Amino acid sequence: MRRRDWLAHCSAWAAAALALAAGDGVAAVGARHTVLVVGDSMSAEYGLARGTGWVALLEKRLAAQKRSDVAVVNASVSGDTTSGGRSRLPELLARYKPTVVVLELGGNDALRGLPLAMTRENLVAMTQAAQAGGARVLLVGMQVPPNYGRKYADDFAGLFASVARAERAAVVPFLLKGVADGPQAEALFQADRIHPNAQAQATMLDNVWAGLQPLLR
Repeated sequence: MRRRDWLAHCSAWAAAALALAAGDGVAAVGARHTVLVVGDSMSAEYGLARGTGWVALLEKRLAAQKRSDVAVVNASVSGDTTSGGRSRLPELLARYKPTVVVLELGGNDALRGLPLAMTRENLVAMTQAAQAGGARVLLVGMQVPPNYGRKYADDFAGLFASVARAERAAVVPFLLKGVADGPQAEALFQADRIHPNAQAQATMLDNVWAGLQPLLR
């Protein structure tokens, strides 16, 4: 990742942390379901106007369906890794007491070429911690270019479904299905060619919704 992208991610991380500290995204009192999204820039509206990311679109979809029994908390931080999410999760679980936890992390691990065993261990630990707190877990998968070799990329892509099977969690195999692998892919990314633009967010929501909806019954 380029230096300027990394610096931008750090700034976004700080902004997100301040927003959460100020109470941004506090779950609605009395909601039957609280969906906690713990993700990275793909879920943190990096480079997008506030309110246009897939998590914000999720809230709008729930409102349109009159699902006042579901509250959504977006605790995503641009640039975050599975290690960062693992360290943040206990406080988030204690604070929001979610019934559903969406884990959208791992992409930054792969971009840095971090050991897949570590990524797996972190995802397993987060899944188990959320389940121990009474939440259902949805793992949201990612794929990356073969910068570190085809085997690394293939093993990484399959990691999410593997963890989900082992831990009896739900899974979305690829958050960017229909975005990164479609015929209009170039038109669906920001100038950095890493982050999807506003036009792609509805497709991303549809991908997540397929795995999330059954957990909200």
